[in-house]
Amino acid sequence: MARSNSRNKSSVWFSDGCVFFGGVLAAVFVVWGFWSFIAPFPPKTPNFQSVTARLKSLKGPDGALICGAGTHGPDLRHDPPEKTFYDDPEMGYTLDKPMKNWDEKRKEWLLHHPSFIPGARKRILMVTGSQPFPCQNPIGDHLLLGFFKNKVDYCRLHGYNIFYNNVLLHSNMETYWSKYPMIKAAMMAHPEVEWIWWIDSDAMFTDMDFKLPLHRYKNHNLMIQGWPRLVHEDKSSMGLNAGVFLIRNCQWSLDFMDEWANMGPQSPEYKKWGEIQKNTFKDKNYPESDDQAGLAYLIVEEKEKWGNKVYLETEYAFSGYWEDLVGTYENITERYNEVDREDKRLRRRHAEMVSENYSETREKYLKKEEASWRRPFITHFTGCQPCNGNHNEMYSGDSCWNGMKKALNFADNQVLRNYGYVHPDLLDNSVSPIPFDYPA
Repeated sequence: MARSNSRNKSSVWFSDGCVFFGGVLAAVFVVWGFWSFIAPFPPKTPNFQSVTARLKSLKGPDGALICGAGTHGPDLRHDPPEKTFYDDPEMGYTLDKPMKNWDEKRKEWLLHHPSFIPGARKRILMVTGSQPFPCQNPIGDHLLLGFFKNKVDYCRLHGYNIFYNNVLLHSNMETYWSKYPMIKAAMMAHPEVEWIWWIDSDAMFTDMDFKLPLHRYKNHNLMIQGWPRLVHEDKSSMGLNAGVFLIRNCQWSLDFMDEWANMGPQSPEYKKWGEIQKNTFKDKNYPESDDQAGLAYLIVEEKEKWGNKVYLETEYAFSGYWEDLVGTYENITERYNEVDREDKRLRRRHAEMVSENYSETREKYLKKEEASWRRPFITHFTGCQPCNGNHNEMYSGDSCWNGMKKALNFADNQVLRNYGYVHPDLLDNSVSPIPFDYPA
């Protein structure tokens, strides 16, 4: 749509100038705040003369502010005419159209879009989703909204993009199988990212500070929570959890997912794979092929081809079992408050966008004490089924729903603190303003 010309030039200058001035002023306060972080107290009379000089230097010949000056990051408007894999009519996003030479094609695309190269090796796209119809559980949609908000909060705090899908990309791949066509399509749509981070709709972040230690996975292409002894020695399909994983955007991963998805209900070998999985894993008690047992099979039985590139994470809760965790949140909160009471810097009010600076300071205390009481990174409500309400019989409905409410408010407190509020009671959605120098 063509842009309207009804606004006069002065009003355009005023609007854009205000936006730019606000951005520069925000940057000044970030620098000022960082200096205050180093020095115990900020200067009483900050010098704005340099800011004025900088603003003057960014004005054009007509006196208007040059809004694009000094900006950095990927150029979202640049897409050169040179052909890439997108121009190949044979290229497809669906599982039935295998992609070949993906590593070379990604590299070529990045060379055509050089503004995306800085930071590319650490760039992550989070992918999640839910069913394409309303929940049967009366509070299911409300719960899923809370889970989604939690993921959006985490991505905003750490600069990740997120893709939420609520349609079936393959009509025969429902429930846990539905994520594989979604991940394949996400890889094709985002050649600029190195990692795709899948997280189930019933999993949430309960440590909003923690960041993935990507350096640990530099020689691997898939990371998932799992216990090597259970998977390799005991041959247990329950020794890992396929509901949360990090997968590299590369040819190996596409080939791996082709093998993995071939065990799904869209495959003519679906029944055969169910029998193979049941015979391989003695703790599998139903005949249908499932993605978790399929993953365990590829790791154990095809170790040279696939298993050696899979990292089983045990050092933090990448997919923590909710029933072991929800009862610990209050105690964890108090322990973190004790850390904050020790260091005035951690109690200092700050803009949300610089939260990682304070998280790194707090992390030094946690590592120093080798804190076993640190927040669980991800709490996964496996077996609770928040949407359809058909939770596992070993749990009560109240334990699931109350556990979710506690977890959501526990995580939300870590976000709301930057906005000046907190949930005093994790089972109550109401909030209270927090005082200055909280929690001194």
